Amino acid sequence: MENFQRMIYQEHASNPNTLGILIVEKTQFDHPITDSFDSILLIIVEKQEVDWFVKHYEVNDQTVAMHIVTKSILMDWIDTSGYRRAAEWVIYGRKAYDRNEFIKGLKDELQSFPEDKRTLRKIIDFGKLLKNFSEGKALYEAKEVMDSYSKILNALHYLARLSVVDQGYYPEVTVWNQVKSIDLEVYKLYEKLMDSTENLEKRIELMLIAMDFVMLNKAESASAHLLNLLSKEDDYWSYASIKALPEIEHYTLDLHAIVSYLEEKDIIDMKLVPTKNPDVFQRMYKVKEIEEV
Repeated sequence: MENFQRMIYQEHASNPNTLGILIVEKTQFDHPITDSFDSILLIIVEKQEVDWFVKHYEVNDQTVAMHIVTKSILMDWIDTSGYRRAAEWVIYGRKAYDRNEFIKGLKDELQSFPEDKRTLRKIIDFGKLLKNFSEGKALYEAKEVMDSYSKILNALHYLARLSVVDQGYYPEVTVWNQVKSIDLEVYKLYEKLMDSTENLEKRIELMLIAMDFVMLNKAESASAHLLNLLSKEDDYWSYASIKALPEIEHYTLDLHAIVSYLEEKDIIDMKLVPTKNPDVFQRMYKVKEIEEV
């Protein structure tokens, strides 16, 4: 296996387009970081025709997945949780080749988790949390108990990820192991949903109340990315003007859920502005406190 890996990465190391190569071995971990393969070869390049190219190999009954990715797509995955394995591969992977210490710099950045990237990740997870929570609540009120349970479980998962990011760590695939030592309050919510002796409908009812309280405590920190953008102008924003901001492209699909929640919880103000039709008003939004969150 080592000879095969060496043959592969030596071939790519000689290419000036290659920035770094990492090897991740299944035997290093007790959770599925390698997607059931015995090892992963992650080859990071400056550019190529496709952003992500994958090949599967088998050598002496050992399976290997080779991922060749561009620097730009890798950074996008890491910054937005587009592909959660990627951050773990970089953090835990063994350096096989490192041009101009690119891999070292990337590992250092992941360990420090810069504040700007953390702020973006928090609102991405917060948006997905709110969307799943509101859908779960609506399904519960419609007596669709099983579907409501599924949505609430998803919402809890994003709440867990939010807690991990808030403490300065990248969420791993086994996120509940992280949360247990980082945010016991959120971990207890998970235990109550999974292990309570109450019937399922009662568990969901109690979870909706408990989660709403925890979410409100985290709301301003979690939505700081958007609140800071809106606070740059001392005026009301239309929804269309908020949606057009290039900085929010990674959570546009969940923007409505975020804005609605922030208005409901009195974190942003909403006013009705007249239009040409006297019966029609446009809803406009503004952060209540004009200051950095």
